[in-house]
Amino acid sequence: MVSKMFDFPAAATARFGLLLLCGAMGLAGSVSAQAPDVAIYTCVDAKGRKLTSDRPIPECSDREQKVLNPSGTVKGKIGPVLTVHERAELEAKERAEQEERARLAEEKRRDRALMIRYPNKDVHDRERVEALKQVTLVIATGAGRIKELQEERVVIDREVEFYQKDPSKVPPLLRRQIDENTENLAVQQRFLLDKQAEIKRVNDRFDAELARLKQLWQLQRPTLAPKTP
Repeated sequence: MVSKMFDFPAAATARFGLLLLCGAMGLAGSVSAQAPDVAIYTCVDAKGRKLTSDRPIPECSDREQKVLNPSGTVKGKIGPVLTVHERAELEAKERAEQEERARLAEEKRRDRALMIRYPNKDVHDRERVEALKQVTLVIATGAGRIKELQEERVVIDREVEFYQKDPSKVPPLLRRQIDENTENLAVQQRFLLDKQAEIKRVNDRFDAELARLKQLWQLQRPTLAPKTP
């Protein structure tokens, strides 16, 4: 009776063996998947020796090292370790390149804004005229104020004539009026000179913009197809 219980048919035995084999293969695959990714470092040092290691090779810190897969194929490369001076030079170069990229990006942004603001020369010319007009009005106002101060000074000087024989007797109030008039006149004259110089600054700005706009307008024009002979 017992012998019959453990007497498996041949087909069942084969299936059982197959299940065991599959389980063993699955376990082996799991172990293989969890195995660490092994890398091999290789290089030729300063003495011409070919060196190999499972980690970066100190003897080749000044040169390129290849990183190989276990199969021998090239996985990647690591560059030489830089000195402090070399690192500083590299960082300076990277900063300069980054600044140049930022400059070009800012230049493109300004060009776009310029094109939006001035789609054609007529618009640019009108704005130049308006800008110069505003400065001219301020100059006219300043010139009018200078004329007022000069007229005030004429009145003050007439009063001072009464004290020509003894200037020490000029009243303090009159002396203060003289000082204030002199100071205000100097301020207005400096202001007027600055505004007159601003006319040149405005024209220089619009001239520079126009030179750039002409280039941008030219690029914006559609390219004409060559005529067929």
